[in-house]
Amino acid sequence: MPARNLPVIQPAPRDSEVGLDFPREWLEFADPANPEHRIRADLTWLCSRWTCIFGRGCHGIIEGRPDDGCCSHGAFFSDAEDLKRVRGFAKQLDAEIWQHQKAGQRRGITERDSVGDEENRIRTRTVDGACIFLNRPGFPGGMGCALHALALRDGMHPLDTKPEVCWQLPVRREQEWVTRADDTRILVSTVTEFDRRGWGEGGHDLHWWCTSSPEAHVGSEPMYLNYAPELTALIGQAAYTELARLCALRLAQGLVAVHPATAAAGQPGRTAPS
Repeated sequence: MPARNLPVIQPAPRDSEVGLDFPREWLEFADPANPEHRIRADLTWLCSRWTCIFGRGCHGIIEGRPDDGCCSHGAFFSDAEDLKRVRGFAKQLDAEIWQHQKAGQRRGITERDSVGDEENRIRTRTVDGACIFLNRPGFPGGMGCALHALALRDGMHPLDTKPEVCWQLPVRREQEWVTRADDTRILVSTVTEFDRRGWGEGGHDLHWWCTSSPEAHVGSEPMYLNYAPELTALIGQAAYTELARLCALRLAQGLVAVHPATAAAGQPGRTAPS
C-alpha cells in the first residue's frame, strides 16, 4: 500500500543558492577625477538584478530568525570615526522609532567581541539575539533598523546614519596600493560581491545568504543603479558616473557572464539601448 500522511519535507532555503565559482566579467578603468586611482569592477555582480528583500521573503542568516535579516550578530565598526558617527546618530533616536532605546541608554550601544584573530573588536550590542538597533515585527514604529528609520524620517540617506558595514553590504570593496613596472604607484579599488566567503569561515554556517539566491535577484533595475548612492560613497562621484556609463554599455551589448542567480530568476543580462 502507498504510504499516507507522510510529512512534506521542504527544501532548505540555501538549497536553491547558486555555487560561488562561476565566470565573472571584470572591467578596469581610471578614475576621471584621480589618475592615481583605478577601479576594478565586477560587472557580473554590478549588472545583476540583486536587490534587498528584507521583510519581503528574506530568510535571514540564522535558521528560525528570518525577521533579523543579516542583523543577527550586530555590526562591527570599521574604525573610530565610524563608531563616533553612529553614536552621534543614536543619540537622536527616540522611543517612537527605536524599540530598544531603554536598553541602549542603560547598557550602551556597543560590546566587545572578536572576529578571527582580531580580539576585542567593537560591535553593536545584541539584544534578544539580534542587533540593538533592529526593531522587531509588531513594534509600532515599524520593523527594521532604527538608524535607517531615522535617516528616512529626517531626509537623509541611510548610509549617513548606519554603520559602514551595514550600508556597504552586500558590496565588497577592497583597496590596495600597487607599484607598476615603471615604479609608479596607484590605488586599485576592487568592487565586487560580498558572497558567503566574505564572512570568512562563518560563511559556511549561514542559514541563507541573499547574493547567491535567485529569490533576491528580482530587482526592477540593475544593481549598479539600485545601489548608486552606496557605490558613489565607495569610489567617488566621477568614478561612479563612469562606472554607470560602462555598465549600461555592457548591458546594451549583452553580458557574456550573467550572474547565475539572476539567470535562475529569469532576469535579463541585456537591456535595450536607450
